[in-house]
Amino acid sequence: MGTEKDTRTNYFNIFNDKKPIVVRRCSLEDLEGVIEVNEKELPEDYPYFFYKSILDNYPESFQVACNSNGKIIGYIMWRVERSPAISSLKLMNKGHLVSIAVLKSYRRVGIAATLLSNSMKKLKKHKIDEFVLEVRVSNYLAINLYKKFNFTTHNIKEKYYRDGENAYYMTLKA
Repeated sequence: MGTEKDTRTNYFNIFNDKKPIVVRRCSLEDLEGVIEVNEKELPEDYPYFFYKSILDNYPESFQVACNSNGKIIGYIMWRVERSPAISSLKLMNKGHLVSIAVLKSYRRVGIAATLLSNSMKKLKKHKIDEFVLEVRVSNYLAINLYKKFNFTTHNIKEKYYRDGENAYYMTLKA
């Protein structure tokens, strides 16, 4: 393996049959697979150019998980925003979780946690002060995952999603 691949890829075994799941930086060629996972697993969908924009601007924090056949089974994407702190007018760098999804058949084995942990580490180069995200109030699996990472609920955003569901706004000091 070349040096570039070594720094961009993390291998981990999470199944009893020892087939590895690969977590690596997303590439342009991966976007179709990312969109497919998004459309299967989330009610939110984004146009292609939105994914491409995140990939172009924050490539280190847009990651995919692939099964042993190379099929994309999950992804995470963040963007960096500069905005005032909640408690003051000081500008902060915020890592904003845009989207995370894992195919149902691969859930509850640590893929989302690995994507979250790995991508948050990669965001540190942007001197992030705080990580933020919105999550559907009905998405208990995701809420529990974020709480394991010490995210706390700051407030509720009423009718945040297109279908009218509320979102928890969760934060974590970096």
